[in-house]
Amino acid sequence: MFNALELWKERFGIFFKETSQYLRYIFNGHLVIVFLFLIGTAGFYYQEWVKTLTADFPVAIIMAVLLGLVLTYSPIFTFLTEADKVFLLPLEDKLANYFKRGGIFSLVLQAYLLLIFLAVVMPMYVQVKGTSFGVFFPYLIVLIVLKGINLLIRWQVQYDLDPVTHKVDMLIRFSVNAVTLYLLFSQANLILIGASALVLLLLLVLYRNQAKGKGLKWEYLIEQEEKRMSAFYRIANLFTDVPKLKDRVKRRKWLDVFLGTLSYKHESTFSHLYARTFFRSGDYFGLFIRLTVIGTIGVFFLTDGVGQTVLSLIFIYLTGFQLLPLWNHHQHKLWLDLYPLAHKLKEKAFTDLLTWVLFIQTALFGIAILVKQDYANGLMTIVFGAVFTLFFVHLYSKKRRQV
Repeated sequence: MFNALELWKERFGIFFKETSQYLRYIFNGHLVIVFLFLIGTAGFYYQEWVKTLTADFPVAIIMAVLLGLVLTYSPIFTFLTEADKVFLLPLEDKLANYFKRGGIFSLVLQAYLLLIFLAVVMPMYVQVKGTSFGVFFPYLIVLIVLKGINLLIRWQVQYDLDPVTHKVDMLIRFSVNAVTLYLLFSQANLILIGASALVLLLLLVLYRNQAKGKGLKWEYLIEQEEKRMSAFYRIANLFTDVPKLKDRVKRRKWLDVFLGTLSYKHESTFSHLYARTFFRSGDYFGLFIRLTVIGTIGVFFLTDGVGQTVLSLIFIYLTGFQLLPLWNHHQHKLWLDLYPLAHKLKEKAFTDLLTWVLFIQTALFGIAILVKQDYANGLMTIVFGAVFTLFFVHLYSKKRRQV
């Protein structure tokens, strides 16, 4: 006889075992030390910045927007697989307890995320409002309750496959969440706060009525679950080989101008392969853009000259380290061995690409400092960044690729 709770325990056990295995690789990596150093540095400057805030600082708006986004983003873990749309579909009416456990697990996981974000912004709130940290836990409880309602709404919305419905739902929930949190952090009348939160309950009733009589959208739920796991696998793939990681290729036509600079010669074969892989496959290009933007903002607003250079080097290292899997991206494609090309051409193509990517990032960091008319530190960042890039590409990365 089918038992939904037993199925949940089995699926959760597989998920826990698999993620634990990869998390061991992640937390044993020396990249964690770099992240801890980066977080510590950011925390120090953040604390010093908080001390400068005055009573007219819009802390309530900032907290409402930031935490409103966290509340609105409410994924629900189901642990469904491709085969389930065949084997579990006939048992849909018996899976209520299974999906209920998924909702509870999602709430616990996202409550922890809310705790982290609230802990980060609370020093601002205490400094501006002149209150104590005693309000932290009441605020956290309110956030968890709101998160629970958001999860329930999100589950009902998933009975509709219309993308417009999903976007409208996100927009409405974010607006209501942000207004409710603004009233809460502004210490408004409890009746106003309750009335704003009541809108979420009305939305839940509305979506629940619309979902009546509809079946689960199995393809959509499975697709969302695969996307979440793929995101985790991409992170784990930075530290160890992940066989389950699926290739994702996305054509970015606007980047073809850079590919057009490559010559069509025999010895440029691997240059074309790695350049196209960087721009179109996986998340290499996205990682480069995100780290470059965050790093540029960081060095621009940081006032310490030496700190700017150190922060630049950290982001260059992070970018280079996360691009190293590009070397083995095609290792399981046997047809590459049929290329009548020397191995040194493959080495040269990879190192050339990595060098240019890190040089461009270095230049952008330096320009961000030069814009502030801090010419000495700007030039120092460019010089040290270029030297570090050559060291990373020709010495460090070479050893890593031989592991």
